Amino acid sequence: MTASALPVIAILAAGGSTRMRGRDKLRETVGGMPLLRLVARRALETGAPVLVTLPVTRSRDDALEGLAVDLVRVPDADTGMAASFRAIAPLAEGQAVMVVLADMPDITAADMRALIAWWQGAPDTPLRAATADGQPGQPVIFPASLVPSFAELQGDAGGRALLSGQKVELLPLAGDRAVTDLDTPEAWDAWRARTGQPR
Repeated sequence: MTASALPVIAILAAGGSTRMRGRDKLRETVGGMPLLRLVARRALETGAPVLVTLPVTRSRDDALEGLAVDLVRVPDADTGMAASFRAIAPLAEGQAVMVVLADMPDITAADMRALIAWWQGAPDTPLRAATADGQPGQPVIFPASLVPSFAELQGDAGGRALLSGQKVELLPLAGDRAVTDLDTPEAWDAWRARTGQPR
């Protein structure tokens, strides 16, 4: 990939859904489709290139069928989120990366476009979405200078270590959408009750 006016969007979807007690959170239906497909479609609406990290089991591949995304296998996904960052590093060399967590159904294409528009004005500055009242959340845009360090990350903290000591800008999004991730059945039930989304 070559540097462009858009970051690479990396959707992290290689985790094991271990807190869902047998259900796969990324196959839960939102808007009539699996959540993973919805998030990928929203990312594609930005016009940016989209990578999706996935487990080697191919258990989620069908949710992305027909979408123009690049699938990235993460054989050591069970070691933590950093495994996905390591898998992304060589594919995004020289480009900024927007990391999107696949279990956040409230993040819209418009939110991603807003982050990209801000980043385009300051492409060397890390940018993090926040709640309306300023609580840091997701997605995060890592400038190209930080992407090679993805290869050194370990454990389940993701890219948090890379932001330590950096001047990170926050872009508030409406409500609490920047921190609404659904990784338990209870969280899904509460979200559906609040949004009126059918199961």
